[in-house]
Amino acid sequence: MRKKIVAGNWKMNTSAEQGEELAAAVAERSGETDGVLLIVAPPFTHLTKVADKLKGSAVQLSAQNCASEKSGAYTGEVSAAMIAGTGAKYCILGHSERREYYGETDATLNRKLTLCLAESLTPIFCVGEKLNERESGAHFDVVRTQLSNTLFNLSDEDFAKTIIAYEPVWAIGTGKTASPEQAQEMHAFIRKTLFEKFGDKALETAILYGGSCNPGNARALFSNSDVDGGLIGGASLKVDDFIAIAKSF
Repeated sequence: MRKKIVAGNWKMNTSAEQGEELAAAVAERSGETDGVLLIVAPPFTHLTKVADKLKGSAVQLSAQNCASEKSGAYTGEVSAAMIAGTGAKYCILGHSERREYYGETDATLNRKLTLCLAESLTPIFCVGEKLNERESGAHFDVVRTQLSNTLFNLSDEDFAKTIIAYEPVWAIGTGKTASPEQAQEMHAFIRKTLFEKFGDKALETAILYGGSCNPGNARALFSNSDVDGGLIGGASLKVDDFIAIAKSF
């Protein structure tokens, strides 16, 4: 049975103190979400302190990104090994904001995937289309290309360690949300595409929805057979909302 997962991407929000308080609150209330894997992804600067706050709970720690190089003279970068050293077990890769604002390419993401997996970090790998791509009917082709240029390069064993997140880019931070039908349609397409490459392992892969998911729409989204949870942005900054989403299965 596939895991039910709710992962909170805090993005560039919270001070270190606020991050500790939020993590402690999530850990304290995690018992309300039986059967759901909770993950929080604070800024790099908070990872070690948040790890301390999560000790003794089932809540897992993720980074929001990692460097595309193993080590060396890359000022300002944070390597996969450094992330693993904080106690984090997950790493978000390929988020639309990284692709859009920082020019991350499929080649870059291939390197990051390799480095994360080598450090036993579970990638939460993001794919998704922009508004013009959906409106032109290219959304399936865009997502297929993102998958084939990256995850298709993994071995079956490494693919089995990966979580997918579908981001309708047009719904991120806009207040718009893909309808439950649109979400299911794309999640089913992603699973079918992965099945063609990896067979039954694709049936065990968690595919999360990431696009303005909130307590008001989570239940309808999560009721779909191929939607295994959410990659939550703004709503993950409020413990009540985050826990409410996790209780929406």
